[in-house]
Amino acid sequence: MRHIMVATDGSSGADRAVDVAAEIARASSGDLLIVTVADSQAFEEAQQLVRTEGSVGDVLEALTTQTLKAAEARARHLGVSQTTLRVGWGDVTRSLIDIAKDGPVDMIVVGRRGRGQLAGLLLGSVSQKLVSLAPCAVVVVP
Repeated sequence: MRHIMVATDGSSGADRAVDVAAEIARASSGDLLIVTVADSQAFEEAQQLVRTEGSVGDVLEALTTQTLKAAEARARHLGVSQTTLRVGWGDVTRSLIDIAKDGPVDMIVVGRRGRGQLAGLLLGSVSQKLVSLAPCAVVVVP
């Protein structure tokens, strides 16, 4: 497993997933693709901040950049030198699957729960959907 993808939303669960993915990438001398997805929840957060920060697009870009850079710093601290950052848009599960299919991705690492705990209970969590639908191995970090 040399091509590891980790999804992050900046939550503590996602931070644990980044740590595990970084350890796997480092141990296998692999590369790490760090992905965040701007979905409707991120759009709502951006709208709340737009009054003081500028346009919704600018705020969304700042939020996604901040999330990715924080995850990259965690991975680099754990010894991963080869990282790539990417933003997906729309439905989180669909975006992650599409990015994995574009590859190369040998494994997806995700946290069991992110920011959307209530939505996960009602609609099925991203991790549950990925386990069923992903084109590669999926590691769910508690």
